[in-house]
Amino acid sequence: MKILLLGSGGREHAIAWHLKKDPRVTALFIAPGNPGTAQLGTNLPISATDLPALLAWAQKEKPDLTFVGPEAPLCLGIADLFEAHGLPVFGPNQNAARLEGSKVLTKRIFQKHDIPTAPGACFSNALEAYRYSQAQPYPQVIKADGLAAGKGVIIARNPEEATKAIYNIMERRVFGDAGASLVIEECLTGPEVSFLAITDGHDLQLLPLAQDHKRIGNRDTGANTGGMGAYAPARFLSDAVKQEIVDRVLKPLLAALRAEGIDYQGILYAGLMLAPSGPQMLEINVRLGDPETQVVLPLLETSLIDIAQAVRARKLGELQLRFNDLSAVGIVLAAPGYPESPRLGGAIEGLAPSPSADRIVFHAGTKMEDGVLVTSGGRVATVTAWARDFATARKHAYQAVPAVKFEGMQFRTDIGAKA
Repeated sequence: MKILLLGSGGREHAIAWHLKKDPRVTALFIAPGNPGTAQLGTNLPISATDLPALLAWAQKEKPDLTFVGPEAPLCLGIADLFEAHGLPVFGPNQNAARLEGSKVLTKRIFQKHDIPTAPGACFSNALEAYRYSQAQPYPQVIKADGLAAGKGVIIARNPEEATKAIYNIMERRVFGDAGASLVIEECLTGPEVSFLAITDGHDLQLLPLAQDHKRIGNRDTGANTGGMGAYAPARFLSDAVKQEIVDRVLKPLLAALRAEGIDYQGILYAGLMLAPSGPQMLEINVRLGDPETQVVLPLLETSLIDIAQAVRARKLGELQLRFNDLSAVGIVLAAPGYPESPRLGGAIEGLAPSPSADRIVFHAGTKMEDGVLVTSGGRVATVTAWARDFATARKHAYQAVPAVKFEGMQFRTDIGAKA
């Protein structure tokens, strides 16, 4: 099979690594890819959001299946465009992708259909947002409506921080058009958990439970990031609680989407808070998470190709997903200054071109420049290791970190410590 994969981050390197294990994959193309994916297939000099160029390439090369890694191409309608030209895609259509593209839309669906979620309100007028915020208790969570590269969520602990957040989002437009509207909601407390589900619109199946670590610093301190590490499977939930989330949140959510005329096929990433009042929905992402993908895919035995084909045929309920009994831990290595102002362009040493039997470094923000591997993004790489027991996986992941070197490298030393 000839496969096209869109994206360039650590998630896409992990997807490419998983796809290459399937003997049916005879040719793998990644647009645009990174130096890590170049070890597994052919990188294409086409942006994942350049839909006309992607379509032109696909019409000529006719890939058997296209996997979409990041959310931006899905929100732009890549699935609709390719399917209209007879090119099979694994990923939600543009209407479904709005669930990540608009936090306002998603919040309103939650509220309309009684999906458990934090109390809150949506605003397109800054003055009304200020007034509402000042009348609510603190802390508050303030979210820019649109895509903001994982940086559009701000926790305001007092009126001054809330006012600054609303001003920056709606008036300064620090996130561009993503700040035309925003959501203000109560700040829930409890552990966060990432439920990665696969759905064909009716049936759903869960991937191993993962826990992300969003804060830049140890003990969950400092600024929010796109994710500083993750581990899977997260075993702090009983089977009863998992079933409660499926029955009280995920299945009602799928029913709500059908009622809204949203035909959802693909990955459904449900970000939840396990609040004292029960599981509460925080967000929906329409693709695999990053860095969760880097720790979930080492546990998945079923081919992503089989999953994609079952979803497209609406026969997911007939597919038995297979997982191994390993644990995986992933540690993100970030550039100096991340997340506020990452300093890029530093030379990188120690990124091995091929994985060992129980660990791998997934490239994310890397590029080749005059024959030298350099940093090109805030999250540079994810060091992932897996083993029969969690402690060994965590130990091996941290043992592999010092081999990678670049100036100002930062990482958390407590990924998975709570487990």
